[in-house]
Amino acid sequence: MAKKSMIAKNKRRAELVERYRERRAELVSVIKDPDATYDAKRDAYATLAKMPRDASRTRYRNRCGITGRPRGYLRKFGMSRIAVRELAHRGELPGVQKASW
Repeated sequence: MAKKSMIAKNKRRAELVERYRERRAELVSVIKDPDATYDAKRDAYATLAKMPRDASRTRYRNRCGITGRPRGYLRKFGMSRIAVRELAHRGELPGVQKASW
């Protein structure tokens, strides 16, 4: 089980990412535009640097929806490999049959 504070911090990051998504996309498009002027790019870089660090998508961490575990995350299920394995052994994972050994 992950620390509650780390799970809460990651949720705050997700909210920040969502809040600043459009603004960051506009600034990055200006920076990547080969036809943009030097001054426009410089202003875009400065504005981007003033935004909160946690507003960047790369700061967000995929975590297990059940335990909050940060490593071993499987996107298909939205949880860690350990949680998937436990649910599969109990037969509670949709689309996966319980092993009958």
